[in-house]
Amino acid sequence: MAPSKIKNFFLRKKAEAKLKLGVAGPGRKLNSDAPPPPSSKASSSKQKDAYVPPKRNELSAEAKAAANAALARFEGKDKKEFNTSLAAIRAQVRKELEAEKKAKEGGGPTGAEQEGSAEDGTAQEARKDYAVQGVFFRCPMIGDEILPYKEWKGRIKEFLYEQLAADRGLTACLIIYNCNPKDRAEVCIETLSKCIENIINNPTEEKYKKIRMTNRMFCDKIKVCEGSLDFLHAAGFAEIELDGEPHLIWSEDNIDPECSLEVLLEALKAAEPIPVELDRNLQVLLPSQVKRSNLPPDFFRISPEEIKREQQLRTEALEQAQILKTKAMREKEELRTINRYKFSLIRVRFPNGVYLQGTFNVYEKFGQVCEFVQSCLMHESADFALVSPGGLKYDDPDDLDRSLYDLRLVPTVVFNFCYENESKSLTDFLKEELMLLIQSF
Repeated sequence: MAPSKIKNFFLRKKAEAKLKLGVAGPGRKLNSDAPPPPSSKASSSKQKDAYVPPKRNELSAEAKAAANAALARFEGKDKKEFNTSLAAIRAQVRKELEAEKKAKEGGGPTGAEQEGSAEDGTAQEARKDYAVQGVFFRCPMIGDEILPYKEWKGRIKEFLYEQLAADRGLTACLIIYNCNPKDRAEVCIETLSKCIENIINNPTEEKYKKIRMTNRMFCDKIKVCEGSLDFLHAAGFAEIELDGEPHLIWSEDNIDPECSLEVLLEALKAAEPIPVELDRNLQVLLPSQVKRSNLPPDFFRISPEEIKREQQLRTEALEQAQILKTKAMREKEELRTINRYKFSLIRVRFPNGVYLQGTFNVYEKFGQVCEFVQSCLMHESADFALVSPGGLKYDDPDDLDRSLYDLRLVPTVVFNFCYENESKSLTDFLKEELMLLIQSF
């Protein structure tokens, strides 16, 4: 049932904290007096839960989720839009490869050579030319939908307020952290924690059991935060008027059932944002479709107005391109460019002409790109390499642990795929079910 999701969230966080401290053990109820005695299986459980980097013949859950999400989106589309027979797809790919070859011979630009940018024009025209229609996320705790980040923030807020009646105290902790600006939430949590600690540590002191609601500290640090009053009510405070002024008066009898000040204090300090996970937005493209290389505003850290200003600066910079620049000057300009982006669009070109496309955070590791590609291959255990347009092969083991930002694989990059070692004789690439994702759009 829905309320259990709130308790499970805190139980999971508590288990993660124990793993980090090396004291992982069986879970317990939030309102239990003491944890159960340690079991001899604890150490084996810890070893089982520890993260092990996936080998080439093993896929991480994240990589599998990306492929499954893409297939789920395909299931909901009208399959009459495009001829999805593999024979027709392969014929279309061959036709477009021949056209691309002629374009190269004639000196014309190809889709893979164009660089991602934000162009001027009407919003509708620009959106038609976007390489991808936005950046999308999943939130397993709330539901199975794939939505933009702003929509998820609204869904999360709606979900939390729905849980207040059943789990007021624990839910209020999450509302404070998820429905307020981070700096405001942190101040509120620190102040509320001090209020609760004072009552716990000084049970006979009446001054800690009364809060004047017109007090400046209360108004500036607590009242301004969504969820703070719900938390205080769950902790045993009730609103009462004294001497013509509203007060919050604490009584042990008012504490929510199946709860305690200690549990609420622990939950308040353990509260974190409800996690949303970046969806890869997996797409399989024909050569003609990779000509769409403009990136939507969701990819940028800056506003559309700032993007236009940057474009003007780029135009001015081109006029000064003849000026001799030092290496330091060039690196500074490169950093200024990539710092504008939050996400990177990765494309992988296979020898049969088909492209695989996915969205990544700029701080994700290159190894996660390899996992993503591996999850889409017909032969998942095959050895392969990704080669940059300049011919650089990313086969150094150290590269797997470096971020896309560090490798300068931002904002877009097109890799060429090739099988390696004993897998060189393979001629099949993407799984057939993924090839069926090719469509007209």
